[in-house]
Amino acid sequence: MGKQPAARIILASASPRRKELLAQAGYKFTVVTPTVDESSFPIERATPVEHAKTLALAKARSVARTYPDCLVIGADTVVDFDGQIIGKPADANHAEQITRKLFSAPHKVITAVAVVRLRDKLELLKSDSTTIYPKALSDAQIAEHIKGGSWRDKAGAYAIKETGDEFIERIDGSLTNVMGLPMELLQRLLQRIFP
Repeated sequence: MGKQPAARIILASASPRRKELLAQAGYKFTVVTPTVDESSFPIERATPVEHAKTLALAKARSVARTYPDCLVIGADTVVDFDGQIIGKPADANHAEQITRKLFSAPHKVITAVAVVRLRDKLELLKSDSTTIYPKALSDAQIAEHIKGGSWRDKAGAYAIKETGDEFIERIDGSLTNVMGLPMELLQRLLQRIFP
């Protein structure tokens, strides 16, 4: 169980996985979906870490403006394939292209976390990185993955499962980071605010 701070916490995310991870850690919070147009942040102009941090902070700030007394947590996850940012697929064809690329070599999943409270100008911003070593996928496995639709709205066109994954050989780093909210990192940030 996470230590419950007295301040009200808002998760600035529509992600069910992030909500689930925060709830499992024992935090009481509300969810407010941020109003951020992610397409207005071009991926060509930043490194994967910079891009994730920029979006996480934009999401947290967009919600904090409405709730200045609350502690707002924003997060953004990107996949880094040799320095190239792999975001969410636009459609099934794009998802297949991404899947073929990512499951050909190790890649990194980067999640940035922003904690913002406007009342006292608090802004903490950090990121975590996990290396994924994928299994080689057959054409049939790729076709089944695309047909299943689990790639929708997922950076890198896949979501890792807590119980292990048939697509992954091993990971080096935080599993919750790959799931979209690095809990070890978030808890360190919150401990700085609530020692």
